[in-house]
Amino acid sequence: MSQLSPEPASIDGTDFKFAIVAARYNQGYVDGLLDGVLSMLSQAGVPDDQVDIEKVPGSNELPIAVQMIAGSGKYDVIIALGVVIAGGTRHFEMVADGSNMGLQRVALESGIPVVNGVIVGDSEEQVRERCLGSIPKGKEFGECALEMAQLRRKLR
Repeated sequence: MSQLSPEPASIDGTDFKFAIVAARYNQGYVDGLLDGVLSMLSQAGVPDDQVDIEKVPGSNELPIAVQMIAGSGKYDVIIALGVVIAGGTRHFEMVADGSNMGLQRVALESGIPVVNGVIVGDSEEQVRERCLGSIPKGKEFGECALEMAQLRRKLR
């Protein structure tokens, strides 16, 4: 577990527009991530009407949804949220790897930052701690989105 997250930057988010794509699979945990992201964006002054949320069945569907949203050109950053928990087979590895590679590909091809907010855990306990417990990954994903939105605007 990494405790070396950077200190949050003080960013005024009032002019940024965000899209969030959230998986419905493991929804209770994904909702915890979503709450953290929304809390961080709100703290930075991002108005509610500047955040659009779309739901997809699972983490495997995140890359194509993010790609469709990126094609609209309306957003400064897209945040993808999902949870993959190891099971009795290696299927979770395929979903996690595919989602990761797909999200990275969309970001690089579109030039729009994509925050990979997919938590992959070996156990439900690990996931719970990161989504609902003492390791606030949702807030970290929100902080990352704000920094990347600021960087994108600066470099455009």
